Amino acid sequence: MESKARVIFHIDMNSYYASVEMAFHPELKGKPLAIAGNAKERRGIIVTCSYEARKFGVKATMPIWEAKKLCPNLIVKEPDFDKYRSVSKRMFEILKSYTEWVEPVSIDEGYMDVTEVEGNLHPLKLAQAIQDRLLDELQLPCSIGVAPNKFLAKMASDMKKPLGITVLRKRDMTHKLWPLEIQEMHGIGKKTAEKLKKLGFHTIGDLAKAPELTLKVALGVNGKKLWERANGIDRRKVDPESVNEIKSIGNSTTLPTDTEDLHTLERVLESLTDRVSKRLYTRGYVTEGVQVTIRYFNRKNTNRSMTLARPMYKTEELLPYVKKLFIENWNEDPVRLLGVTATQLVDKKSVTQQLDLFSYEKDEKDYKLNETLQQLYKKHGKSIISKGVDKPK
Repeated sequence: MESKARVIFHIDMNSYYASVEMAFHPELKGKPLAIAGNAKERRGIIVTCSYEARKFGVKATMPIWEAKKLCPNLIVKEPDFDKYRSVSKRMFEILKSYTEWVEPVSIDEGYMDVTEVEGNLHPLKLAQAIQDRLLDELQLPCSIGVAPNKFLAKMASDMKKPLGITVLRKRDMTHKLWPLEIQEMHGIGKKTAEKLKKLGFHTIGDLAKAPELTLKVALGVNGKKLWERANGIDRRKVDPESVNEIKSIGNSTTLPTDTEDLHTLERVLESLTDRVSKRLYTRGYVTEGVQVTIRYFNRKNTNRSMTLARPMYKTEELLPYVKKLFIENWNEDPVRLLGVTATQLVDKKSVTQQLDLFSYEKDEKDYKLNETLQQLYKKHGKSIISKGVDKPK
């Protein structure tokens, strides 16, 4: 590494869900495996697949029927999110045994600042040791990018999969990074890539060589940031506390008069949930938890929360859980104030693909939720709760 430069690792687990399943079921190793919702149905969507399956052309977002057409021997399993979260926790514990400077980005990737790691072990030997340990203790393969900053480390980890260790220095950029297509640059989505191509920028090198002002005019603040990244400039530090910077997003309202009218309370919950949903969207977060606050006429408070099955932010997804919490914990006394809070926030960018692909879970989760709602109907009557708004945001 260059002298006085930070030494940043980006750890990226390879085919994480499929790899976890293989770790728990060794008989699956070496076989074409896909993780998909509605695994027994043709309309199910592939979330991820093993490298053995990829050799046949199987990939994420592909319907099961199409995947099996390409790979008749494809093994398809339903996802087990509790297991994936549990293994992820163990994975990050291993990373933190090397340094406290570990920043989780999502369930299967994170950054490490290993500049001050004791022992003065060469970065490549340290990366190899970490990779070997994850493989030995968890049976999970990973790729590691080694670079002087987070952006270059992220780009490096994508260059060799599975089980790759790639060093990307600033002096390597002209031949390793700049020839890549613009859409391969971390931080550039489909729409931004299309806009840049219309402006004549087709490679990362085109972006790096462009006048900074041109990009600022075209893309505003984001244009300056992308220009800096393309030139290997990234001042962000590895921040172990970044996931806790914003812990919750909530809204509450005091009712005009204390009320025990179920219809009124239901409408208030819908309005509050919609406002929380909009704030989540605006700030770029999804939530893995939700909390409901009830303040009664005598100013006594009740706060109840629950963890969601998957990250979400839309009103129609959150509302059934909000209403379930309220109905199960309301003592039927007059209510003075209601509050809805999204907890356990996650950066939407880190789970964008999951949000797009996990919609298949909706049928199963709605079925379980409807069973609970039916029990509540029997106890309180049908007017107590409705499933949610029909119109998507």
